[in-house]
Amino acid sequence: MLQYLRSKGSSMHMLQNSFSNYFRQIILQPRKLATDLHQMDTSTFLLSAKYFRSGKSIETAFTTIDFGDIKNQLMQIPGGNRSLFETSWKKCLPLISSLQCLELVIETLRLTSGIYLQPEMVLNLPKDLHEETFKNITTVFKELYNKMAARTRRAIYEWMRQTLQRSYKPPGLNGSGSWITAENLWFLGQYIVHLPLEEIQKINPNEIRLFINYDNATKQLDSVYDITPATAKAFQERIDASGFDLINTSTVYRLGLLVCFFDNVQELDAGEARSLLHQMIKCNRLKGFQVAVRKLKSQLLELVLKNQTLNESLDSISDAIAGLSFTQLESLSAEAVRNAISVLRTVTGWTKSQMIVLIDKFIGDSKQLSVFNISQLGELMLGVSAGLLYNMSAEGLAQAVRGTLSEHAAQLSAVQRMAVVTKMVETSDISSVLDLLNGSFLKELSVSSLLKVKDYNITRLDHKELRRSQALYLYNVVSDGKPGSEIISVGELAKGLTCEQIQSLDNTTFLPVAEVLKSNLDLLSSHQLNCLAWKYQQEAPTLMPPLLLATLPHVVLEDAAQSVCRLLLFSLGRAELQLIIPDSTKRNEVIRRAFQCLNYTLQDEYDVDVLGGMICNLSPQTIKTNISLKALTEAFMQFRSCKNLSNDQKIEIRNKIREYYSTPTAWQPELIQDLGPLVTFLSKEDLTIVAEKFPDVLLQLALDVEGMAIFQDFLAVVFSTLIRATENDKLSSLTPGCRGFTVPSFDQILKLADANSYWSVQELSCMSTQTFIKSVEHLGALKSFDMIQLIALKDKAKMAWGPIRSWKKYQVVALGRIALALNESEIKELELGSIDTVAALSQQKEWTPTQARSMLEGFLRDSGLTVDAMKEWDLVGLGSLLCAMTDQEVIFLSASTYSAAAARISEIVCGVEILQELLKKARYGFGNVTAWDNFILQEVGTVADMDYQ
Repeated sequence: MLQYLRSKGSSMHMLQNSFSNYFRQIILQPRKLATDLHQMDTSTFLLSAKYFRSGKSIETAFTTIDFGDIKNQLMQIPGGNRSLFETSWKKCLPLISSLQCLELVIETLRLTSGIYLQPEMVLNLPKDLHEETFKNITTVFKELYNKMAARTRRAIYEWMRQTLQRSYKPPGLNGSGSWITAENLWFLGQYIVHLPLEEIQKINPNEIRLFINYDNATKQLDSVYDITPATAKAFQERIDASGFDLINTSTVYRLGLLVCFFDNVQELDAGEARSLLHQMIKCNRLKGFQVAVRKLKSQLLELVLKNQTLNESLDSISDAIAGLSFTQLESLSAEAVRNAISVLRTVTGWTKSQMIVLIDKFIGDSKQLSVFNISQLGELMLGVSAGLLYNMSAEGLAQAVRGTLSEHAAQLSAVQRMAVVTKMVETSDISSVLDLLNGSFLKELSVSSLLKVKDYNITRLDHKELRRSQALYLYNVVSDGKPGSEIISVGELAKGLTCEQIQSLDNTTFLPVAEVLKSNLDLLSSHQLNCLAWKYQQEAPTLMPPLLLATLPHVVLEDAAQSVCRLLLFSLGRAELQLIIPDSTKRNEVIRRAFQCLNYTLQDEYDVDVLGGMICNLSPQTIKTNISLKALTEAFMQFRSCKNLSNDQKIEIRNKIREYYSTPTAWQPELIQDLGPLVTFLSKEDLTIVAEKFPDVLLQLALDVEGMAIFQDFLAVVFSTLIRATENDKLSSLTPGCRGFTVPSFDQILKLADANSYWSVQELSCMSTQTFIKSVEHLGALKSFDMIQLIALKDKAKMAWGPIRSWKKYQVVALGRIALALNESEIKELELGSIDTVAALSQQKEWTPTQARSMLEGFLRDSGLTVDAMKEWDLVGLGSLLCAMTDQEVIFLSASTYSAAAARISEIVCGVEILQELLKKARYGFGNVTAWDNFILQEVGTVADMDYQ
């Protein structure tokens, strides 16, 4: 090649440039790399692959090729890994038995976690591989099981089955018998979940016995996360038929996740039930069927409690205790809770209300917390009141912040965190507090407190998360003549870099700062990004990161060279566009320009890779006409992660699914699993077909998409599917007026998720009080109930718990959205003395002004506080209820208390009169508005807007 190019007059310099340009091109266009590699003859391809794998630099007569650098760059760009994997697969499949090809395929499979392996690619695998080759490649398939698509896993199982069947030599003269031997069961690993029921039923009992006796059988069965109840029960039957006693403790231990579907509860005694419960802790790993697991645990718990009281059994019933009702938790003695606290703290699945009950039992009459107590509680800390935390000794609280509290800081409420921070600020110097706090705790520290910090060691801010207002102030504190590049390289101080500071940099100082910021662009606000982009435009336009181009005026982006296109796509595809470009009109212009780089068409999966998250912003018309069939499979996978698709976008995606996969009558459950939330976009007719074929899959999907914006057709089909499936278990009610109505059961409520909104008011009214008490927190968390349904549930709460004035704080917290149905006079009956209770209520955003006023008055009345005596965490807990104050009441707010909670209050939008009074408090706390620094403006937020108005 070198001689040919020289004969054409190519100089050494031209050759070097040609190679450099070529390698730059294949890094920016993985599709071209895939095409070029595919066109090579096999020996050349394998030589190229060898160089890629080695990552070494290769010296030629006219240039040095750094394969390590090329490989690293390919790993970083969308589609880079795909090009290496797909080419290796296609080129090496015919030669898979050769060591070099086998190693290459295995390496690229591991490199890409198997995510690019498609079912049709698996179908092309040879069925007559050498035994060692077969074992090596299936080993990787088993390693990557949980990372691959469901259809790919199914295709791999079919290929493994065909190979194992072909190599099976049945014993005896007649040559009959199942190919599923003990060794083959072990060999299949997690893929045993794909065995058909009829095949499982044919397994020889001797083979099952051998398999269960394998040392690693338990580990294998512990890993079958996606097993179905039917498959699990089929295995149980064969194990039972092989002579094992399924009730025996040693057998139960060997069953792995099969225990989650145990079917003979009536045969167990209390000890056996307890043993089974302990094994069922692992059932949380299952990918579905948690409602059935919960029901089984409840049945086993009933058996355990036949011979012992709940107080006696509390520390020996595993995580089934998370299913205890409020009544059962209330019945516990304080001593039993304290004795079992080491078990209770490890249980997952507690609700906030359950934690409140347990904490009240644990604390008892002492109403005091120690460091030791906190270390005992673990996640149960979430049920501790803010007042208890504040009343701890300063030394003890500081010690707790270094330990257990910091582990759970992000899960604590803002009220709890603010109580902790307030105590620290009141009892320690602010520099020590800044040293101590991290993460979510540090973010509650007010700028008004930080103003006392005049000097601070910059290195102590490394790895600390900061609010923008905190970063703005601390940037100035620690700068002290230091280079900007040094300051912004520490922790999150880059958030504190102002536009003025960016503009003041000259060419010499700008480039080091820009280099640091390149890897920290995610810390910058849209305003900072825009300022940085203009500075690049002035000082070093050719060095500007492509992402910054998107923040400049549209005309600048339109004039950008075509050579920037690919890099722009790479950057935008990975970015949160709403954060970088808040203005929707500008954002749409940027997306249009980016899509222009792809010639307004998604040609194949490589284009989808490059487009990345921007696919969520494609217009319905673009989805309809500009995505080729070749790109659709990957496009569907990308659409799955889109959180805010419009209804019109969803309809076009639905049409594409129908176009690509045809009618659901031919679908398999694995396709539904792979499409995931996209299935909810289907028409009612198509969903009905899916429901009739795979009701369990559809019901599991309803749980997976709970809380998302879902088409009503999907919820309606889910509801009718479950009601039809449980018609034989229909509960009858003796309540007057309920005869003939379907009575909601606890299991149905858990399975329906958002489809619970299809219960009629009459059906909700006919629910038993026991069912209501069990399911109140699930029902209260649903956003899909209308006010008439919420009123029916409120009335059910009155029936279950008695008069409202007798309701306890955990019951009020448990109500969730149901509390919105309380009228003003009912709210006045609530016990609202705890700011933690009020904070839980303030999370709801649909209160009327009169309801909000009633709650505010109730809090002041029951807590005994006056407005001027409220603490920082009281203001934080009130949240939007603060807007229910009168302007005269706001006058009495402590200015220092407001200043400490200003950052939280800045997120609230109140009426003009309230904001004007809060502005006066801000002036009192921070001085005249004209003298406010940027960090104060950032801290007070919406309140500062009043001055401009």
